[in-house]
Amino acid sequence: MTIHKEGYTSIAIATILFGIINVLSFYFLSSSIPVLSLLIFIGTLGLLLFLISFFRIPKRQLTIQENAIVAPADGKVVVIEEVQADEYFTDRRMQVSIFMSPLNVHVNRNPVSGEVAYSQYHKGKYLVAWHPKSSTENERHSVVYRKDGKEILVKQIAGALAKRICNYLKPGQQVNQTDEMGFIKLGSRVDLLLPLDAKILVNIGDKPKGGVTVIATW
Repeated sequence: MTIHKEGYTSIAIATILFGIINVLSFYFLSSSIPVLSLLIFIGTLGLLLFLISFFRIPKRQLTIQENAIVAPADGKVVVIEEVQADEYFTDRRMQVSIFMSPLNVHVNRNPVSGEVAYSQYHKGKYLVAWHPKSSTENERHSVVYRKDGKEILVKQIAGALAKRICNYLKPGQQVNQTDEMGFIKLGSRVDLLLPLDAKILVNIGDKPKGGVTVIATW
């Protein structure tokens, strides 16, 4: 396991705060209220370990498959439905949405290899990630991948806690399947808009792994 570059500053600040809080706690409380001092140590250590785990990149055998659309994120499948596209596309598409809790790995990966045909950031609200309007009203970053004349759109969507979406892709860029596309801090959601003829291989409630689980084939 390694730590994602987006976490370096946050972890460094948290480690300094952890040290300051516990030095002060030990100096002022350990002799008079040792139980409280111990509880402060355990609580702050737990928060620090949680923060470190949030930025983790676990070692995985990633899936490279020509006709596969691989999960761009860890999480839980919460939506599988046909929708009218509201960005870039003008036709109807199959939407697959993956909800990411704060406990999930938050690295986002390219679901396919190909060309980045579109990459656009949108300011917005911070509705809870499972809210039906979060796809269109929340802060988000949309990317369209083009491969062999076919296209899919991936939306990184901020949630009530997520305040920063990182995306590394630019239009015209050639990318490889399962390489990093970005990172979302704290709980959030990722939507995929797929062609109607894509064969969906997951069900509501499934828990895909980013870069590993095949969401659909085309």
